[in-house]
Amino acid sequence: MTEQERARELHRIVTTTAIYRKDGDSLKFLVIQRSMSEKVHPGKWSLIGGGLTTDDYANRPKDHGGNAWRNVVEISLEREKKEESGVIIGTPRYLHNFAFIRPDNIPVFVMVYYAPYISGEVKLDKKTQGYRWVTLAEAGKLNIIDGIYSELEEISKIIKGEA
Repeated sequence: MTEQERARELHRIVTTTAIYRKDGDSLKFLVIQRSMSEKVHPGKWSLIGGGLTTDDYANRPKDHGGNAWRNVVEISLEREKKEESGVIIGTPRYLHNFAFIRPDNIPVFVMVYYAPYISGEVKLDKKTQGYRWVTLAEAGKLNIIDGIYSELEEISKIIKGEA
């Protein structure tokens, strides 16, 4: 494999989770506001999430044929949820994935999940400067990262049985 081929295979892998809860007749989503110091989308509203790192699995026992690790995406989802919100959620369900190239030319592969809120108070980390529980209509009025509104729209339809 050439260096050029190897460079095209390298991606930052990111997981995000749309955490939702029912509030009376409303469906609300947990959104967080990214710190102004973030390299990508500073100050914008987003979902809980972040990059998969080797720390998510390398220090764990190998559990896939003795030479690999299973469920590293789920491990990353759990870590990000703990770091960025501290809440307890139900089982995450896969929605879709997409890729983009960051302004610093790093390619990113994103896997999007959604999960019901179970309990706990939101506790922010240093990468976030605020949070809100919002309806779909309220999310549409925020300076939210492109594409997230349509994801919330799709999740709303799934939860309401319309998809």
